[in-house]
Amino acid sequence: MNEQRVSEILTKYQADPGAVIAILQDIQEEFSYLPKNALMIVSRELDIPLSRVLSLATFYTAFSLKPKGKHPIHVCLGTACHVRGAQLVLEKFERELGIKTGETSPDMEYSLDAVRCVGCCGLAPVVMVGEDVHGKITQTKAAGLIKKYKK
Repeated sequence: MNEQRVSEILTKYQADPGAVIAILQDIQEEFSYLPKNALMIVSRELDIPLSRVLSLATFYTAFSLKPKGKHPIHVCLGTACHVRGAQLVLEKFERELGIKTGETSPDMEYSLDAVRCVGCCGLAPVVMVGEDVHGKITQTKAAGLIKKYKK
């Protein structure tokens, strides 16, 4: 973790305690998770109890306290996606990556998570890799997505 980068993020928000969520979002963006040392720095510099910072970090599902892969994969398991085989797609990703849902690959390339809805029901089943939305994913297409982002 780069403490200098955390300081730069705090400076960007003028160490405003009211901007703690935005600060945590920027730290998450920078490191792909919220490192413990970064949370301690935020707590100290904003004069907010560490318990409050941790409370925010664990309340919002967008934040992670565990390192995430370079390519986070989110498989939608909402109703439309579920009906169209999203669970089988999720299981294919688990087999191909050798990890379970909620884990990160040892090479830190991929993280795999299930989400409830990404709002693209007409494209079901849907998989997001980072910010990229992929619709009508099959088990075969799932393996292809991994190869696409490996490059």
